Amino acid sequence: ALLALLLAAGALGKPTVRQERARPGAAQHEDRPGFQYDHEAFLGKEEARSFDQLSPEESRERLGKIVDRIDDNKDGYITTEELKTWIKRVQKRYIYENVAKVWKDYDLNKDDKIAWEEYKQATYGYYL
Repeated sequence: ALLALLLAAGALGKPTVRQERARPGAAQHEDRPGFQYDHEAFLGKEEARSFDQLSPEESRERLGKIVDRIDDNKDGYITTEELKTWIKRVQKRYIYENVAKVWKDYDLNKDDKIAWEEYKQATYGYYL
């Protein structure tokens, strides 16, 4: 489904060099219920939100740049392994960014450690 997203982005509008990446007979991506999941897995949550605000032309241009980064061997095609590697990288980045965002909410005394009491207070504060 993710590869279809890439191919669909290149298949719309006027022909471009990137459109040549779509192999003949490739399926077009459809925005079914799993679309948002695919979108976030491929781009990361924050990046997916920024893509939602772009015009189709801007989206195509940015996706083309991302495809260039995914294509490790620079052969003009994305392999399953290249796509898996990219998704793992995006997910890992999301995890690290998410931890950094919430760390300050749990580290109440700002000592770069989260004690059990700090965790309980941040998580269950008004229930305790």
